[in-house]
Amino acid sequence: MKNGEERVGILTAMENEVRLLLSKAEIERTDRIGGVNFHTGTLSGRKVVIAQAGIGKALSAAGASTMLNQYNVKALIFTGVAGGVGDETRVLDLVIGTELVQYDYGIRNQDGFHWSPPLFSSDTGHFICDAELADMAWNAAVGVVGPEHTFRGVIASGDQFVASESFVRELRDTFGAVACEMEGAAVASVCEQYGVPFAVIRSMSDKADGKAHESIENMGDLAADHCGRVVMRMLEEMKK
Repeated sequence: MKNGEERVGILTAMENEVRLLLSKAEIERTDRIGGVNFHTGTLSGRKVVIAQAGIGKALSAAGASTMLNQYNVKALIFTGVAGGVGDETRVLDLVIGTELVQYDYGIRNQDGFHWSPPLFSSDTGHFICDAELADMAWNAAVGVVGPEHTFRGVIASGDQFVASESFVRELRDTFGAVACEMEGAAVASVCEQYGVPFAVIRSMSDKADGKAHESIENMGDLAADHCGRVVMRMLEEMKK
């Protein structure tokens, strides 16, 4: 049985990605399910449920599944930091997902790794973000960092923290990726199965290169706060 009235779901992986949202929200109740706190309340005038699911595809998928099972979620926003893959992106730029792909899904044989579309996904293996939500996210992101620092495109997900220039080129060449991270496609696959529209918003904490660890250490909190401000602007737009 789903709890209560219709809400917008907001999901993150890490504590710094949810911190600003929780500080601005009026939390009415917190349910602890499977080790994850699900906070229901109001943010920017909208009824929301907010949770930090944990890092990686398994935990993010579990968090999304629990949220969609337990709460009356009309749309889900997944947000947080990522590595910039596109040549044009820089640290603290924002990427609004148009599609998500699991880059580490496939077959490994004696010739090496061969990517293939996951079962139950679209024929291309890409999960398509809701166009209306993506437009709202784009407009909100432009309002936060400006049009010159806002991008749209494919976000590639895998259970690896990428810090390799050669692998960045592979993600660009194979998938046309603009950003890479560890959760988005898993959340997208759950939303697709449940028939719930979704958006993925990522702020670049690093360039997924040899300096990625240093960059995320120095810029991760600021990048995460950018995402939080974008989400709040989106919720304001949804009120209209």
